[in-house]
Amino acid sequence: MKRLTSSVAVAAIFSTTMFSSIAASETDLKIGLISTLSGGGAGLGIDVRDGFLLAIEQANLPGIEVIVEDDQRKPDVAVRIADKMVQSDDVDILTGIIFSNLAMAVIPSVTAQGKLYLSPNAGPSALAGKGCNTNYFNVSWQNDAVHEAAGALANTERYESTFIMAPNYPAGIDSLNGFKRTFDGTPSNEVLTKLGQTDYASEIAQIRASGADSVFFFLPGGMGISFLKQYADSGVDIPLIGPAFSFDQTILSAVGDAALGVKNTSQWSPDLDNEANQAFVASFEEKYARLPSMFASQGFDTANLIISAIKQSPIDDQDGFHKALRAADFASTRGDFRFNTNQHPIQDYYVREVVEVDGVLTNRVIEVALEEHGDAYAKDCDL
Repeated sequence: MKRLTSSVAVAAIFSTTMFSSIAASETDLKIGLISTLSGGGAGLGIDVRDGFLLAIEQANLPGIEVIVEDDQRKPDVAVRIADKMVQSDDVDILTGIIFSNLAMAVIPSVTAQGKLYLSPNAGPSALAGKGCNTNYFNVSWQNDAVHEAAGALANTERYESTFIMAPNYPAGIDSLNGFKRTFDGTPSNEVLTKLGQTDYASEIAQIRASGADSVFFFLPGGMGISFLKQYADSGVDIPLIGPAFSFDQTILSAVGDAALGVKNTSQWSPDLDNEANQAFVASFEEKYARLPSMFASQGFDTANLIISAIKQSPIDDQDGFHKALRAADFASTRGDFRFNTNQHPIQDYYVREVVEVDGVLTNRVIEVALEEHGDAYAKDCDL
């Protein structure tokens, strides 16, 4: 692994070295984790990495090596790292990518070379239907699904004319399609912003003039932080709804009171009442001195899925290992979890509300938005 110099990268190297030390003299399973660990969106990648490595540490199995590298949220960097991991490091499994444009640059090439890719986050629609692949598993969600839950939430709130907005990249387009798929009303406006945008004065002016009764937005990471702060300062009082990506633990402290009371949708919440989740939240907070985010839970679940499979079948038994992955015989932090025919999750999606607990902003579950929900593209997958 190349030597990186940022403080985040150094932490990644330290963690990788620590967890690699449990490996046997001949590694039985080598995992390449590529994620965004610096620059915009780094908080999301760091949480995926930390959740993943926590599960590996807790499993304490010999013969597992994890190589961690930073994609810097750049597709060309992600492709270069993936090629090195496949061709030089000879990893068995790749994982870790946060952003869908990077996933689309990396995953088709990786799976075509016979390597497994398990996504802890990005779930572009292009890989869920006709573009599905036996070597590709998504352990988080298909991109549209969390937004389909937001559309269902808008119906419950009796909104009829929602202003909808997302960045112009695969996940953003999927988000708007997902919202519209379940929303019974008619969007007042549909706006695609620039990926990485931080100034939303123009969009907020459009919202003010739109006549909309609500706003649905998908702006992950720093984009959501910028929008929420500017929206709160604007004086516009049209209610907001959105997916968890803009109201998750990674950004709530940066957003502050502007997020209080906002309802959002997710397949996970820190207060989900199941044994696996309670243990995960406690152990993550103990190790890292912060509450876990949805992204951390997805990294944790992805690692535990791999661990469950390696306990049932060696990685070199391709059919046996694939069967073990599809069985998903692990205790998920989100509760009930199983794979659809396209190897994407079937799971519940919840409505959460941003609250303050002991001086810390977090989320609590209000109700189930969609129960046992699969994605709209599985029917087109021929696996």
